[in-house]
Amino acid sequence: MAPVLILVRHAQALHNLKQDSSINDPSLSDLGMRQCARLKAHLKTELPAEMVENIGLILVSPMRQTIQTALWSMDWLLQKGVPIQASAGWQENSDHPCDTGSPISALKEEFPQIDYSSLDPVFPEKNSQAADRYRYNRQAILARSQTCLGELYSLQVKAVIVVSHSGFLRQGVTGCWFDNADYRIFDIHKDQPVNTFTLRQWDKTKAGGLGLSWTEETELGQGLPEDSSLSTASE
Repeated sequence: MAPVLILVRHAQALHNLKQDSSINDPSLSDLGMRQCARLKAHLKTELPAEMVENIGLILVSPMRQTIQTALWSMDWLLQKGVPIQASAGWQENSDHPCDTGSPISALKEEFPQIDYSSLDPVFPEKNSQAADRYRYNRQAILARSQTCLGELYSLQVKAVIVVSHSGFLRQGVTGCWFDNADYRIFDIHKDQPVNTFTLRQWDKTKAGGLGLSWTEETELGQGLPEDSSLSTASE
């Protein structure tokens, strides 16, 4: 049986605060740190106890904003022994500096708590031939989403938390809007005979788990360029 999926958008980062896409791999803002504290308190008290006990993995996009969100809002799960792994598949869409990660060596030094053993060694590259799956175009992003969901579907755990980004979560994965440090809960389904993966959201998170996110939904792929050269920064 596929795991329940808890998708979390990172807390406010400096590029959100300053509306500056030139900041490379930005850290969280002061408000973002406070949002992590709010998210932590909510998850500890509002997630069903059985779900909390069943969380078997935390996946993070390997960027400062997502790693910090996970470490500061889910440290209580790490203390229980829940593993935390970096996954390049869940990184943000565009190749602007704010959506591009730091070298793996720098991340390992800054965040040694994270398991990088499964991280694609091509990270943070997005525009080389080796990094084709991370290009900023509709086909690549929708294909990357399907790969990510397929990997989760096959996991032998009952619940997974993924900390990712608004653009990829909305345009590539769910069609839903995510406010900073808000989350949504989904069941993963494998559609036959085409072997595609779809998500069905729990009613309780239709406005986000914290009630901060828009209820309006969009079509997957909406707003994504057909050509990678037509790049705009994500959220």
